Amino acid sequence: MRGKQALTHFLQIVIVLFGISFFTFGLTYLSPGDPAEIMLTECGNIPTEELLEKTREELGLNEPFLVQYGNWLKGVVTGDMGISYSMKVPVVQKLASCFWPTLQLALAAVVLMLLISIPLGVLSAVYQNRWIDYLVRGITFLGVSIPNFWLGLILLSIFGVQLHWVSVSGGRSDLKSLILPAITLAIAMSAKYTRQVRTAVLDELHKEYVMAAKMRGIKEKVILWKNVLPNAMLPLITLLGLSFGNLLGGTAVVEIIYNWPGMGSMAVKAISCHDYPLIQGYVLWIALLYMVINLTVDWFYHRMDPRLKEEG
Repeated sequence: MRGKQALTHFLQIVIVLFGISFFTFGLTYLSPGDPAEIMLTECGNIPTEELLEKTREELGLNEPFLVQYGNWLKGVVTGDMGISYSMKVPVVQKLASCFWPTLQLALAAVVLMLLISIPLGVLSAVYQNRWIDYLVRGITFLGVSIPNFWLGLILLSIFGVQLHWVSVSGGRSDLKSLILPAITLAIAMSAKYTRQVRTAVLDELHKEYVMAAKMRGIKEKVILWKNVLPNAMLPLITLLGLSFGNLLGGTAVVEIIYNWPGMGSMAVKAISCHDYPLIQGYVLWIALLYMVINLTVDWFYHRMDPRLKEEG
């Protein structure tokens, strides 16, 4: 049964990736502009008609659409997504070099978010309709309302321009440069997740097993940390997986503000330069990441929830 499910998931991934690749390649094919002219212009040349024709022939741009797509797809299957027009490096190499900084930023933002949202959400639920609850809800309201770009500019102005704790120019992926982007992302995420944790914990606190445990004399702290909190975290796993997928896709605004060398800033530069091979590779890579994360979350959810184990 597990082998059949694995095969089904694999076929789903292949079909979805094929559809996304065809759609993305078709959009870039129909987009205005001559890829050969864009590529030569990025090199600083003033292309002649003869040079343009020669470049089109070398890139296979004179072939019909399906032939071009087939050649590109054949390269993708073998690990070759072409050469970036603007950066003159293999697309796979560029994606790999930008993925690690984005992964660092995503992990740091998620860890900070969990450290903030779980304690605040639990406090807000335990002390429902008291001053702590009102305070936490007010803070989360402000956190949701603040745009990432505004918060990023404010933090950069304070800690970069005035205090000189971080470099304003950015462009590096070291620990010191990681702190502000991670805080910027974590604050907005924490506001949303604090509310989710509060709702989930409140829902668990009103269930019968909690009442029964209290009647047996079990301490409320024990019930909270050993029963309520693990059960409340289960519905958040899916949401956390989607958020992590968004972060791995590259948070373009934050990365551009801090000049963080990640996937988001790379994608924006690729779009502005009409770098079609890099755009196609980026979209395909993000689609694959989303599906892998979705499968991982599904597997983890089944492992954590005993009811799903029994059904399996």
